[in-house]
Amino acid sequence: MTDTNTALQARAARRSLPESPFLAAARGERPTRVPVWFMRQAGRSLPEYRALRAGTKMLSACFDPDLVCEITMQPVRRHGVDAAILFSDIVVPLVAAGVDLDIVAGTGPVVAEPIRTADAVAALPTLAAEQVAPVADAVRLLTKELGETALIGFAGAPFTLASYLVEGGPSRNHERTKALMHGEPQTWHALLDRLADIALTFLRAQLAAGVDAVQLFDSWAGALSLRDYREFVLPHSTKVLRGLADAGVPRIHFGVGTGHLLGAMREAGADVVGVDWRTPLDEAAERIAAAPGEYAAGPVVQGNLDPAVLFAGQDVVRAEVDRILAEGRAAQGHVFNLGHGVLPETDPDMITRVVEMVHGG
Repeated sequence: MTDTNTALQARAARRSLPESPFLAAARGERPTRVPVWFMRQAGRSLPEYRALRAGTKMLSACFDPDLVCEITMQPVRRHGVDAAILFSDIVVPLVAAGVDLDIVAGTGPVVAEPIRTADAVAALPTLAAEQVAPVADAVRLLTKELGETALIGFAGAPFTLASYLVEGGPSRNHERTKALMHGEPQTWHALLDRLADIALTFLRAQLAAGVDAVQLFDSWAGALSLRDYREFVLPHSTKVLRGLADAGVPRIHFGVGTGHLLGAMREAGADVVGVDWRTPLDEAAERIAAAPGEYAAGPVVQGNLDPAVLFAGQDVVRAEVDRILAEGRAAQGHVFNLGHGVLPETDPDMITRVVEMVHGG
């Protein structure tokens, strides 16, 4: 399937959501209320999720369209958020392509044979859209269920996917990843180029099925200096984000500990830059606005309540929500979110109250 055909399919599949506060804010407009959704809003914090997932492995759930649809819908029904995010995992396209890995409870993705040589990179399988057909089927189910609520698709960014493949699993220091990056740059760039293609195929399949926006998660990019990010990562994230420009949907870029990278993350092709809790949104807006290049709108930020604050009580949460809403006004647009994902032990009722606080202004 050509890029042009994929873009045409995406435009044909997309619903018209003229009243969506989320889509308006993502375009740099000022909707009637600040929109809000939460990373990992569909998941372990919800008792209905735990009941539904009982006895089903994570990856099995991700390839079951009916289960994906129901899990994605759960926080929309419970919390009244302005956007749903597809229930999936960043390693799903790798698994679909044929990479031998599993998600181990309490650990995360574990790769059977880490990729650390040029030969291993050359042997990395490619991804075809039909290999993620169950994900596309789930998207089509969701677009019928969601009504006026926007649906966000997502993928893992090339660097974060590479960090799992090279390390063999989660890593605190990314020592093998950085060793490959600096020691064998040709192999490194070949690996990230392959992973950019996989991410693009995965996102285009979701777009062709009807998602209203996409988010590229570069969860571990904050481990890099700005210099290394520009040399070893930015070209590949750019390939993904700018490769989706013709789909005509908002593109969100998010990483953890990336305050020093925010301008470069916008430069990669992001319409919206996610900000973790370490950087105030008004400061983030300044850094994003300074990114070189021409853009259709001023800086749009997403974030950035510290997930741990949800455990501190309603008065503290209220004060933090008010502060973040005030700081977010410095940007052209603001989508309220956490600075990372919902923690498993979070009280779901507190999440609902945050939505009410944000919507109440």
